[in-house]
Amino acid sequence: MNLKNQWIAALLCASMGTGYIQAQDATSQAGAPAVQETEQQKEKRMDWFAHAKLGVFIHWGIYAVDGVSESWSFFNNYLPYEQYMKQAEGFTAAHYDPKAWAELIKESGASYAVLTTKHHDGMALWDTKAGSLSTVKSTPAGRDLVGPFAKEIRKQGLKLGFYYSLLDWSHPDYPNKTRTETRYQNDPQRWQKFVDFNFAQLGELNKTWKPDLYWFDGDWEQSAEAWNSKGIIELLRSGNKNVIVNSRIQGYGDYATPEQGVPVVRPKDKYWELCLTMNDSWGYQHNDHNYKTPHILLRTFVDCLSMGGNLLLDIGPKEDGTIPEEQVAILKEFGRWTKKHKEAIYDTRAGIPNEHFQGYTTLNKAGDILYLYLPFRPNGAIEIKGLVNKVNRVWVVGSGQMLNYKVHNKSYWSAVPGNLYIDVPDQALDPQITVVAVLLDGPIQLYRGEGQVISSN
Repeated sequence: MNLKNQWIAALLCASMGTGYIQAQDATSQAGAPAVQETEQQKEKRMDWFAHAKLGVFIHWGIYAVDGVSESWSFFNNYLPYEQYMKQAEGFTAAHYDPKAWAELIKESGASYAVLTTKHHDGMALWDTKAGSLSTVKSTPAGRDLVGPFAKEIRKQGLKLGFYYSLLDWSHPDYPNKTRTETRYQNDPQRWQKFVDFNFAQLGELNKTWKPDLYWFDGDWEQSAEAWNSKGIIELLRSGNKNVIVNSRIQGYGDYATPEQGVPVVRPKDKYWELCLTMNDSWGYQHNDHNYKTPHILLRTFVDCLSMGGNLLLDIGPKEDGTIPEEQVAILKEFGRWTKKHKEAIYDTRAGIPNEHFQGYTTLNKAGDILYLYLPFRPNGAIEIKGLVNKVNRVWVVGSGQMLNYKVHNKSYWSAVPGNLYIDVPDQALDPQITVVAVLLDGPIQLYRGEGQVISSN
């Protein structure tokens, strides 16, 4: 049985629901990788992502015209589908300046950018030949918006990422249209037309721009077999063997993508990225002024760093292509902070357990420099517990100012190390988050015991 017939047979045997096929829990969909590789080969392929630390997500589409929730507003019946799609008449991209976008993203300290090439509403931002909905055919913008962005991002030396929605609630051959309305059930031939459409659009993106990363979304409505996730990965890697894919493709991705909520404990996945809005919206909504402060967002960033992850920070341009001034200001403040503290960002790995330091930490690759992030004004000396190593010196990252430190509670008869106390004067503090570097006499060693009582003296 060939691959296509196997796939159709799987569809016929699948359970039916409100859509065409109900997806299983993503954890049950993990199968053999579409392209076999060793762990060392994967580490090499993922190396740039592991060092990237910060990316910028861009949600841009017709939903910015009226400032409504992207795609979900019609799917959840908050407004009629026709009213939502009428926004296409007002999408002009009149002041779209991809060069300025790329320069701002570079200035922020981000290493990569991910653009929504097509959200769940089906409106493609490039001149797709596979479908009827695009900014070229359907909006006053009348042009491809992906190509100029890709060109400028690469000019800045940044990695290029494309968001692509696997589902398409506008497509006539996609089963689901809204939460309460479906187009059909149990029609393998019609579903195959949609799968062919997806492969055609992905083929266009992959052949034309060969992005470094794909950020898939919408996988929850179908299974890996229905999407032909294995075939998608093979398609993408056939023209770009080093491409990286996020986890939202039913078991065939390279890294996890928690959304909005910061992990409380370090994720089990070796590679992961938190995607996060600056306010409460992904796309531009003119009524959403509930912006997080730069301090809160930077604090979230170092929280991700401390657990070995990346932050993908979202912006939502207006329909004309201008970026809201609040978002520009946040990216510029990120740029100031990341430029000053770059040694404590890009070449770091997850830090030490929280029991040892009341705050966020990372380590350099060699493990002999411990970075401490202080999103507060210390009331006295800061403390590290259980550090076995000798400390060679301590300084403030960005200024190089040397700091005084002292060890207390170290008894000669005990194997339990003392407590290290570091003085951080007010004049050494950063307006947002201060970073202190502790140089050790070798790779970090930590005491993880419960203490010791005297038995002889």
